[in-house]
Amino acid sequence: MPNTVGRIMTKQPKSVGPGTSVMSAAKMMKTARVGSLFIKKGKKLVGIVTDTDIVRRAVSSGKPLGKLTVEKIMTTPICTIEGSRTVDDAQDMMGDLGVRHLGVTRGGEIIGVVSVRDLLLFYKRYAQSNISPAMDYSEPKIGQD
Repeated sequence: MPNTVGRIMTKQPKSVGPGTSVMSAAKMMKTARVGSLFIKKGKKLVGIVTDTDIVRRAVSSGKPLGKLTVEKIMTTPICTIEGSRTVDDAQDMMGDLGVRHLGVTRGGEIIGVVSVRDLLLFYKRYAQSNISPAMDYSEPKIGQD
């Protein structure tokens, strides 16, 4: 089976209404352990807000995060990729567009989300599955910046 975006995406991504405060959205992202939320107006997805949007467009503005709404900082339109496309296609698209999250579609409807983190985990598993047991492999040390 090919390595498609649909296989590694997060199904049933989280969403909030456009009037949700940035503070509430950030708390929801922390609790759900996700880096993005779709913005839903009625039944229609109208944008996406990411952890990067919160830092660059909200926190850095100095505006009160409890009063600032996600509608004011969301990215629209949502960058999307068809679920049948390859993981490499998603990586290329993210690089070309300068984004870290893509809505995943089937027949034009968003059915999930794929993030840079999803790609990293996929490539890590792929690399590990192709390493011979005789080879010495160690995890990189992760430190603070």
